[in-house]
Amino acid sequence: MAAAALTREGGEDAFRRLFRFYRQRDASDLRGVVDFSVPGGQVFRSQLSISSVSDQDAYRAGLQPVSQWKAYGLNGYPGFIFIPNPFLPGCQRHWVKQCLKLYPEKPNVCNLDLHMAPEKTIDLWGQSKEQLRRKGSSKREPRSLLEKLRWVTLGYHYNWDTKKYSANHHTPFPSDLAFLSEQVAAACGFRGFQAQAGILNYYHFDSSLGIHVDESELDHSRPLLSFSFGQSSIFLLGGLKREEAPTAMFMHSGDIMVMSGFSRLLYHAVPRVLPNPEGTALPSCLDQALSSDLPVGSVIEHSSDEDWQVCAKYLQSSRINMTIRQVLAEGQKFPEEPGTNGEGQAPSEDSHHQENSRAKRHKPNTDS
Repeated sequence: MAAAALTREGGEDAFRRLFRFYRQRDASDLRGVVDFSVPGGQVFRSQLSISSVSDQDAYRAGLQPVSQWKAYGLNGYPGFIFIPNPFLPGCQRHWVKQCLKLYPEKPNVCNLDLHMAPEKTIDLWGQSKEQLRRKGSSKREPRSLLEKLRWVTLGYHYNWDTKKYSANHHTPFPSDLAFLSEQVAAACGFRGFQAQAGILNYYHFDSSLGIHVDESELDHSRPLLSFSFGQSSIFLLGGLKREEAPTAMFMHSGDIMVMSGFSRLLYHAVPRVLPNPEGTALPSCLDQALSSDLPVGSVIEHSSDEDWQVCAKYLQSSRINMTIRQVLAEGQKFPEEPGTNGEGQAPSEDSHHQENSRAKRHKPNTDS
């Protein structure tokens, strides 16, 4: 049955029906998925604020000059912007390494903290790199700790019980990721964006992210930024109600999505992770080496061959997504909440891949 026909069936809501359709179908039945590499139909070109980001700042963030980016919108989704891979050659590797080696380190929070002693989660990279490097294709091999990683939170840490952020559960936001986010937001017309909270999601081929809305931030006037690396996925973007059928689209390595304005509070989900469309172990954009001539003040760092071997092995069956948010408006403060300490329990690793979990309804992401 075609995806369009499913939206007209009775029973469960239209979003859930299409989520299950794309979750269960084999890769040959994806005709209804928007592909921004061959835009058409409801896709149109979006204008960017080229003058808001200097070429030098773009280079420092590992991005091409904004004048060279392509940006698209979707009819019916005002405020949604899709930017196919604007990264300079080799620069995606920096963000992959940060997501696997640096960002999971303490004091940041991850799903493994829920059921492991603190001393066991101090150095996930160090405990996993040799096992990952030697890993074969057998599914019977034990998983490394990095392969058990499902989410990491940065900056203001989301409370999965109260579904809120709070002032007293905060750690410093990574400066390199903040700089990248500020340039992308400015290019999309949001100068002054402050990267205050991040949720990193780690997907494997059997992973999904359930239907949810990102509404816990106190300032919805600022955009939600989503960055994807590694294998591809299907992203569903719906409406203000789950009864509205979503639009399906591919996200490939290096792609960026911006949800702002009307689209900021729409239902969305990731039903499926797919092998990259090139049919190779890694997409070719990740095979490109970083230039040895980085600009002064670049936030991008060279990865050693040894480190990249580990990252590449991980990405052969995985996808990483970073979603960045501004939680508070300029000068805004969190409301007083007597009797709470802001450190509620996050969803468990098992619940992360179940569509009805708290994690899924209140995105440990984002991609998205």
